[in-house]
Amino acid sequence: MAKQKENFLDYYPRRNANVDWRQKGNAVEVDMVHKGISHWIAQRFFRRPRVSHIRLDDFGSFIWLQMDGSRSVQEIGQAVKERFGQKAEPLYERLCQYIKTLHREGFIVYENKIKKRG
Repeated sequence: MAKQKENFLDYYPRRNANVDWRQKGNAVEVDMVHKGISHWIAQRFFRRPRVSHIRLDDFGSFIWLQMDGSRSVQEIGQAVKERFGQKAEPLYERLCQYIKTLHREGFIVYENKIKKRG
């Protein structure tokens, strides 16, 4: 029997508990801690900050707040479509790329790649 290919829309992203963030009004600000030898050198000799505060735009903030591990990427996409309408297009291409970037940077984890409902 062939292995079934996973669908990214079935992933359930949630915010990483090890990442500090805060909500200021409708905007979300995420803290990015710079680690590693190159960052240490930059902090030590070039006075670079140890933590950067990344302020998300309207789309990013809305999506960030939706990622709690109980909604799939598809469900988050539907919520974005309802909230932003035509401004969100091309919706799933942008959404998937954004979520993959957050995952690559360690800001989110996938609660369960395929969560079976029953």
